Amino acid sequence: MKTPACTSPSLKDSVDFNVEELAMLCKALGHPVRVQLLVHLNNHGTCFFGKFTDVVPLAASTVSQHVTVLKEAGLIIGSPDEQRMCYCINPKRLELLKQLINKL
Repeated sequence: MKTPACTSPSLKDSVDFNVEELAMLCKALGHPVRVQLLVHLNNHGTCFFGKFTDVVPLAASTVSQHVTVLKEAGLIIGSPDEQRMCYCINPKRLELLKQLINKL
């Protein structure tokens, strides 16, 4: 039996697909700690004022580096609230990530 040939996407489909954006978002999720932090924030549902070191057993400086990567990718938002930071998911960026993955 002959194997069917793969069909390539139409030009219209590939125009909406932003390869660089998907790669950048996937790179931001390329470490288990960052995925864990994103899942925690997503499950938390509201602004998180706690310590991320309570979520993952790492030094504060290491966690800070991971949070920075997620913030630079736009997946999380950090905003100051008086003397502490409030972190939450950026729903628009998370939705974009889902849409780009669905187009694979």
